[in-house]
Amino acid sequence: MSITAKEVEHVAKLARLELTEEEKAMYTEQLNAILKYAEKIGSLDTDGVEPTYHAVELANVLREDEVRPSLPIESVLLNAPEEEDGQIKVPAVLE
Repeated sequence: MSITAKEVEHVAKLARLELTEEEKAMYTEQLNAILKYAEKIGSLDTDGVEPTYHAVELANVLREDEVRPSLPIESVLLNAPEEEDGQIKVPAVLE
C-alpha cells in the first residue's frame, strides 16, 4: 500500500491546509515510509504473544489508608482568611 500525491492533496484539502508542491512531495514520501514500516511490523509472527495495552507494566503505588491524628482545628483556622462557627468561610460560588 502506498500514498499518492493526489491523496495527500485530498487530505490537505479536508484539513483546509494549503501545501506547496515541495510539501506535497515531502509528505507523500514520509507517509509512504510510515506505511512501509507498518507493513514490516504487520509481517511479524505474533502467535502466542499476549496483547498489551501499555509498553510497561502499570501498578498503583497508593499507600495504605491509616488513621493518623490531624491538625487541631485552632491551628487550621489560624491560616484561614475568615472563619465562622469553627469552619473556614469562603465566598459563595452559587447564586
